[in-house]
Amino acid sequence: MELWIPITIAAAFLQNVRSAMQKHLKGVMGTTGATFVRFGFGFPFALLFVAVLHFGFGMALPAWHGTFLIWAVIGGIAQIAGTQLLVYLFSFRNFTVGTAYSRTEPAQAALFGLVFLGETVSIGSLFAIAISVVGVMLLSVAHSAVTWKNLFTSVLSRTALIGLASGTGFGIAAVAYRAASLSLGGPNFMMQAAVTLAFVIVLQTVLMLVWMVLREPAELRRVAAAWKPSLVVGLAGASASFGWFMAMTLQQAAYVKVLAQVEIIFTIASSVFIFRETIKRLEIVGTLLIVAGVVVLVLLT
Repeated sequence: MELWIPITIAAAFLQNVRSAMQKHLKGVMGTTGATFVRFGFGFPFALLFVAVLHFGFGMALPAWHGTFLIWAVIGGIAQIAGTQLLVYLFSFRNFTVGTAYSRTEPAQAALFGLVFLGETVSIGSLFAIAISVVGVMLLSVAHSAVTWKNLFTSVLSRTALIGLASGTGFGIAAVAYRAASLSLGGPNFMMQAAVTLAFVIVLQTVLMLVWMVLREPAELRRVAAAWKPSLVVGLAGASASFGWFMAMTLQQAAYVKVLAQVEIIFTIASSVFIFRETIKRLEIVGTLLIVAGVVVLVLLT
């Protein structure tokens, strides 16, 4: 098994933990605050990862340069936008539709990888992506009347469009992070990923902090009041991001993001075994299709 596969699965699990905590925080603070905690409470851990690799394992620090800075800034801003849109979806009663469509990120990442990096995706991998996207579409209509009209018009709903925009932000960020990490050229994929993560998350923290001081100062008080759960979000988020960055340094972003759909399995497991929620038949079918797409991808890479 290639190393990027278990790294991605671990990152997907940690991201599920972070998302669950972030959804909880949305009840005590606004969209901006719930987005900020991912970065503001994550950057100390990101810096710690770099310190451990450098001082603990003797890995050299790669030098920054123009190409790295450009891609890292693009990725950082795109991720903020994608995260804010995703957190904003929690405000909607039917946020499931939007969240499902945000998972079209692998297909969008494949497109952006082709446009920006000239990366090609095999026919088999495109088939795997298509299977997962169909699974996402089924998830989006699992709680409504299942008709062909609903299946395709769901794409035009407000929450779906917000979800698609969120997926675009994440897709651009994934490709930009891969480009930034690869541009460092060494000493190895772990340090390249750690340095990229540290730069990006500090940048995101500063940008969002300035925004809140100038535009939403009340959010700072809400964030400070919820520092304990926010710390958990920061740790889980930084650890998940470190996993994503390592995986995307080793493999194309589109492939990593398709495998990352296994997060849905963790999400449904949490719903059933922790929150005792009922899962509809179409959700099971959609999840199985997403898993099938992941299996096809793994078998072909």
